[in-house]
Amino acid sequence: MKILILNGPNLNLLGKREPEIYGSLTFEEYFKTLQKKYANIELYYYQSNIEGEIIDKLHEVGFNFDGVILNAGAYTHTSVAIGDAIKGIETPVIEVHISNVHSREDFRHISYITPVVKGVIAGFGLQSYDLALESFI
Repeated sequence: MKILILNGPNLNLLGKREPEIYGSLTFEEYFKTLQKKYANIELYYYQSNIEGEIIDKLHEVGFNFDGVILNAGAYTHTSVAIGDAIKGIETPVIEVHISNVHSREDFRHISYITPVVKGVIAGFGLQSYDLALESFI
């Protein structure tokens, strides 16, 4: 089984950015934990702050991976293009958020991704990624 974890803008700052919301671990540190815990799964990780690169990565893996776990960051609330890219691929996508976006600012309550993904997991911290992985197993 091949799964891509795809993180969007500002998630490269995990461990530094707003630790009261996002925690103190970098994603790279957490990814190593996931690789050990799910050693039977081929896990890949990609992060970009650039919308087009996220779309390109979805196109690249969207016909030969078993799943994508996508935390599109703020693009969740603004990018029709990422939603269209998900509609255009065959690989199922799970939308993930570290924080509970529905308990935050009003603009975070709208997602252009939710209507085209298999499911949404939000508010469980980095464990949201674990839950998404479990959904593919």
